[in-house]
Amino acid sequence: MARNYTLHTAHEPSNRIDYKAELNEQQHAAVTSPPGQALVIAGAGSGKTRTLTYRVAWLLDNGIQPESILLLTFTNKAAREMQERVQALVTQDASRIWGGTFHSIGNRLLRYNAERLGYRKGFSIMDREDQKDLMETVLGSSGIDTTTYRFPKAEVLGDIFSLADNTLCSVKEIIHTRYPYFEEVASGIIKMRKLYQEKKRETNCMDFDDLLALTVQLLEENEDLLERYRRQFEFVLVDEYQDTNSLQCRMVELLTGPQGNLMVVGDDAQSIYSWRGADVTNILEFDKHWPHARVHKIEVNYRSVPEVLNLANATIAMNRGQIPKNLQPARPSKGMLPALVALDSSSAQASFVAQRILELMDEGVDVNEIAVLYRAHFHSMEIQMELTQRGIPFQITSGLRFFEQAHVKDVAAFMKFAVNRQDEVSFMRMVRLCEGIGNVSAAKLWQEWLKSDASKAETMPCTFSEVLVQMKVPKKAKTTWDQFAFTLDELIDKEGRPVTPPMMIRSITEGVYEDYMKAKFKNYEQRQQDLEQLSNFSDRFTDPLEFLSQLSLLSGVDTDNNPAQQQQDRDAVTLTTGHQAKGLEWSVVFAVWLADGMFPHKRAIDEGGDSALEEERRLFYVTVTRAKDELYLTYPVINHQARDGDIMMRPSRFIADLPKDLVEVWNVKSGW
Repeated sequence: MARNYTLHTAHEPSNRIDYKAELNEQQHAAVTSPPGQALVIAGAGSGKTRTLTYRVAWLLDNGIQPESILLLTFTNKAAREMQERVQALVTQDASRIWGGTFHSIGNRLLRYNAERLGYRKGFSIMDREDQKDLMETVLGSSGIDTTTYRFPKAEVLGDIFSLADNTLCSVKEIIHTRYPYFEEVASGIIKMRKLYQEKKRETNCMDFDDLLALTVQLLEENEDLLERYRRQFEFVLVDEYQDTNSLQCRMVELLTGPQGNLMVVGDDAQSIYSWRGADVTNILEFDKHWPHARVHKIEVNYRSVPEVLNLANATIAMNRGQIPKNLQPARPSKGMLPALVALDSSSAQASFVAQRILELMDEGVDVNEIAVLYRAHFHSMEIQMELTQRGIPFQITSGLRFFEQAHVKDVAAFMKFAVNRQDEVSFMRMVRLCEGIGNVSAAKLWQEWLKSDASKAETMPCTFSEVLVQMKVPKKAKTTWDQFAFTLDELIDKEGRPVTPPMMIRSITEGVYEDYMKAKFKNYEQRQQDLEQLSNFSDRFTDPLEFLSQLSLLSGVDTDNNPAQQQQDRDAVTLTTGHQAKGLEWSVVFAVWLADGMFPHKRAIDEGGDSALEEERRLFYVTVTRAKDELYLTYPVINHQARDGDIMMRPSRFIADLPKDLVEVWNVKSGW
């Protein structure tokens, strides 16, 4: 009979943190919660990040080794910020903590164990466009009839497969519940799923969802690995637990184990991502999965004045599916109730917002501390026009992110292929940059490449050009093809190994790609600067595989800390959606287009039922709790539509249902 024996680690010197003095009573209770499972409900503006970082410091203070702590987040920025804050508190090396996004942690586990799933360690991570290209390749050779019935394009197929992965549902279920108009071609879609999975293994590539799905598969199928990681990760912490989907929840359960130490932090009132697979029941029914879990509520809000919080509390109280909470203000009253402003038209609404912003600026409010928030991006159009007319600087946080731009992905394709010479998607993207080479020619060239020894060898046995210049290419492409081949030569050293990321980028941008950009893009200089920024970023890495993994991870989920966004951080009003505003705050917030059919969305009213409307109300709650000092709630009484003429708008039920004493009605009249 085996005996269990616990090895106690010698405690390092205490970090001398006065937890009681530096935390409020509710935060302190959560931070010092004993081992076991715990659910921390951290309301908006209540110091969630502070609570998590002090929890990590507390564990380190109590002898837990950094590498025994797993901290799962939704953005790389959040993980980095927490580790930096922890490092400022403790003497231990916080970089040894296993902190990162679900996807980045999945990537680390798979890099160590990919062979158990039929992959090699050097697998490529495909971003959305890579995935689209590979699906189009698979679809083209699948024999599936895409002409008799309307068959989904590669992007839609990707969404279907992603939802199936993240919700732990079958493709058939996803089609039935989310895409019923594809029922007639369901068998073809299911076949495509199988062929696509096979192709990924064949080309040693994973898509973004594989980083989670294959991690779960790895743990479920390998008991020795499961036990090893459970022993390693003595304490598991999860940020923004309300945003987890079924797959992420399963990953947490596997890594924690039934008797493990788990703390999840989140706010059910801010669960707003069901459209991408998030499941609010993960947090609402946490006690069903973990019946002995302690529940801590952190309800002191340090962000907003009482008048804003009173409105927010009254709003969310109308939801049935919730964990009851009541935010308490730490700040004193400023005496101004949220303003409820009905305007004659959408153009009058835009005029009001612009005029009030100018007045606030005259009053000394920093323009960076003003935001206009809306349900859908098109709601910003007239406001953009009005702000432009009045010379008010603004920035819109929607649009392509830095790592999703075509020129960045082109350069990444060169680098991916130098590392993984069986990466068909990257090869196809690269060669199509050569003039005269389209999909058909590229596919033929790929087949020729596969016949070469260079495509299979562990290290490159020769230069790329020795193989590529012998291939038959269209006459139009000959010059750029040779240049392309010699550029690839510069991406490997004399031993056939990839050079460093900065050297790679420099060779690509000074080689064939520079001429391509000049001919292709009218804003060549701006794109060249982007690639210089990319090169600067790559200088943090010596291993191209590590850099490419980070690039794919940033492209996939982490859209809040890229070089392009940092360049946009200037003195300007922010225009963005409620979804993208989550986690941010401003002194003054304008919540616009608060009319039924706009916010809440018409689809939620007509088709979504109670659960969809409750999520819309949570989104409204997120929107209003971004305001620190002043909140303006606006809507147009009349909405002019080209097809239907003038439509009378009802105020959003979210404001119509509020007690009248929580808002101040502003009656706006024309000044001319």
